[in-house]
Amino acid sequence: MALKTKFTEAFGVEHPIVQGGMQWVGRAELVAAVANAGALGFITALTQPTPKDLANEIARCRDLTDKPFGVNLTILPTINPPPYEEYRQVIIDSGVKIVETAGSNPAPHLPSFHDAGIKVIHKCTSVRHAVKAQSLGVDAISIDGFECAGHPGEDDIPGLVLIPAAAEKIEIPLIASGGFADARGLVAALALGADGINMGSRFMCTVESPIHQKVKEAIVAGTELDTELIFRPLRNTARVASNAVSREVVEILNRGGKFEDVKDLVAGTRGVKVYETGDLDAGIWSVGTSMGLIHDIPTVGELVSRIVSEAEQIITGRLSNLISSDERENVA
Repeated sequence: MALKTKFTEAFGVEHPIVQGGMQWVGRAELVAAVANAGALGFITALTQPTPKDLANEIARCRDLTDKPFGVNLTILPTINPPPYEEYRQVIIDSGVKIVETAGSNPAPHLPSFHDAGIKVIHKCTSVRHAVKAQSLGVDAISIDGFECAGHPGEDDIPGLVLIPAAAEKIEIPLIASGGFADARGLVAALALGADGINMGSRFMCTVESPIHQKVKEAIVAGTELDTELIFRPLRNTARVASNAVSREVVEILNRGGKFEDVKDLVAGTRGVKVYETGDLDAGIWSVGTSMGLIHDIPTVGELVSRIVSEAEQIITGRLSNLISSDERENVA
């Protein structure tokens, strides 16, 4: 039995599971493993220092898989913006056919992507932004609940409400994101009206994930309580692992500090060292509340097949058994 949804059919993947873009983590070895497992993985464009490096990373991924994979392009307001148009051109020139956009409005990039036959999944944190993206012509929506790692927005709406609220307004394929780590989450997302799930933290904690083993072990040891929401007073909330640095950032900003007072603490150059060295207090690193549901470090292939087979068992077994035999006959 396979789980066929609007998403799997529109995007040509076997399973309704996505490994979304993760800064410093979305590299070729992880993305190829996700693709080979029949799910959809995304290389994170801005993890690569230059557009040429991105071209090389896409080529490296192609050497590891012949299945579909995508590239994430996160568009954020920064003091020194990266050359987004050059990254976009590399994606087009490399023949990648699926892009995940996130951050700002994807409108400036859509004509170029669509002219090249590229399908665009736009990631957003509210129903209003999802409706706007749908009206702009994106090909799918990834809706990110408050449980997620990274930027959950400022509305604080968890997936249990956000996903069905979005499903009422979205007609294109809808991916549920934030708090998903196992088969129970996949079945719940499908029941809430989504066409698949997006997982970040769960894919971080796999054999092929290109981060230090100590970080993976910390995720396994952590609970749903072990994250911090930084930048809340600045209305730019981010969910990250609770450590000495993130707790200091929260304390400084809660005392009325400004971004300049924490800028050095949250620098990306420090955060990447966590993943490279395994020093959990070297900087800020992202993880979601789904950490409380992650208890092992499987291969990507083991993880995807486990989620799909257990989801099928839940649907055909436990849930099906809740309907009395008489009612089942009537439905038939």
